[in-house]
Amino acid sequence: MLKNVGTWDRTARIIIGLVLLSLVIIGPRTWWGLVGLLPLITGLARFCPAYSIGGVNTCALGVSRQRGGQA
Repeated sequence: MLKNVGTWDRTARIIIGLVLLSLVIIGPRTWWGLVGLLPLITGLARFCPAYSIGGVNTCALGVSRQRGGQA
């Protein structure tokens, strides 16, 4: 799978995902916090389906061309 999420984007997605998920455990204890799974998973996988549809790539050129850990 091609990677299309860069370092800064990945960091922001993971932080936002964890903050939203914390709403389920602490905070107002609302199930809307499960929305945080989406940015968390896309940040960990370094792939965003919406980016691929829109042709967006925030990843460095050399990293985005790697497939499955191979150059």
